[in-house]
Amino acid sequence: MEQVLKNFTLDFFGKGKHKVLPAVFFELDDVVLLDVRSKEEAASLSIELALHDNVQCLNIPINEVPDRLSDIPMDRPIAVFCPAGVRSAIVYSYLLAKGFSDVRILHGGYPALTDEVMPGKVLQLTLQEI
Repeated sequence: MEQVLKNFTLDFFGKGKHKVLPAVFFELDDVVLLDVRSKEEAASLSIELALHDNVQCLNIPINEVPDRLSDIPMDRPIAVFCPAGVRSAIVYSYLLAKGFSDVRILHGGYPALTDEVMPGKVLQLTLQEI
């Protein structure tokens, strides 16, 4: 964890190396959206992204991450999601400390995520399948 913290410089945060916009993330191949909200939050508003077949959605509440670390693929890009970014930042740092190298925080919370599934964008995805 010491080395992870030492890498968190002004340059690192100033260039946004810790975050990714949903639009950019959804363009990547074979990625994981790690939703660290509680089970209750996920049950109330689930994230499936069925039309984004390049995205695997995992809901692992923050308190379960240490015990379920083996459920998170190390060899794929990961975006960590929570509404306000606090839990995402904690899990992001934790995963880096555990040797995950391609991890980012999904930037923007609910507004940014829902913007990517607006009707026009969903229509574009469905037209690509035809």
